[in-house]
Amino acid sequence: MNLEVFVLGSGGMMPLPYRHLTSMLVRREGELFLFDAGEGTQVSIRRLNLRWKKITAIFISHMHADHVTGLPGILMLSSQVDREDPLYIFGPPKIADYIEQNRRLLDMYINYEIIVKEISERGTVWEADGYSIRAFPLRHTKMCFGYTLEESKRPGIFYPEKAQALGVPRGPMWSVLQSGTPVRLPNGEEVQPSEVLGDARNGRKFSYVTDSLYFPEIAPEVAGSDLLVCEGMFEHALLESAVEKKHMTARQAAQIARDAGGVRQLGLIHYSPRYADRELKVLLEEARGIFPNTVLTKDRMCFPIEFVD
Repeated sequence: MNLEVFVLGSGGMMPLPYRHLTSMLVRREGELFLFDAGEGTQVSIRRLNLRWKKITAIFISHMHADHVTGLPGILMLSSQVDREDPLYIFGPPKIADYIEQNRRLLDMYINYEIIVKEISERGTVWEADGYSIRAFPLRHTKMCFGYTLEESKRPGIFYPEKAQALGVPRGPMWSVLQSGTPVRLPNGEEVQPSEVLGDARNGRKFSYVTDSLYFPEIAPEVAGSDLLVCEGMFEHALLESAVEKKHMTARQAAQIARDAGGVRQLGLIHYSPRYADRELKVLLEEARGIFPNTVLTKDRMCFPIEFVD
């Protein structure tokens, strides 16, 4: 089962010729989920040849222009096909008004249902078979949320020798046990999955944090993430400026990854336009000093997330 994370834009405040504004796309078994929609989002979607018509839901962190100006284009782009499924949009208060005003003022032709759900507190905002998406509050100049996509636990490792010892014949019954369902043998005895499986294994987890002051309570929210994408807008020498603007330094993003526990990889994002690509290494070096498995995200980069047993 594939789980991939695509960086559509990695910049903050203003777009640069080589860096669109912040936006992420997650693809899980054909379903697409968009996190923020900065300017240039649909350009990266088309360049990556992603099936944009399959976007199931959009999750907006907060109502600042560099995170929502790409949204009207996405809504209009989706009208170019006969979309049958509704498009869900989640975000803080005013996201519904923003969408409605754009539709009215631009006289948008929309041939599908748009369902907007405003959120104001932490909790699960999307739940489906095998995974859920959760929002949690951040601390910015206006209401802002981070998000996690987390898969349900998987059955433990199957031990064929245990099944054979219990008299379970090789074949369909093995598959049933591996799915977590008990089976009944010809002699009437019932075999429980726990008798032939190891401990349940974690599913995969992706976390997205941007536009926030550093505060230690972020760490528990993103604990166990296979990939944490977190803003590292400034170098630590500019901490005072970061605090004033309610943003984080790369070092603070690394502190979150380190303190969370179980984070496999940190991807920095939402860079200040003061840093050209060649100057981003200062952010990377500062973060790696605290959390070594840190990378700089760049536009149209892809992160496949694999299972860890």
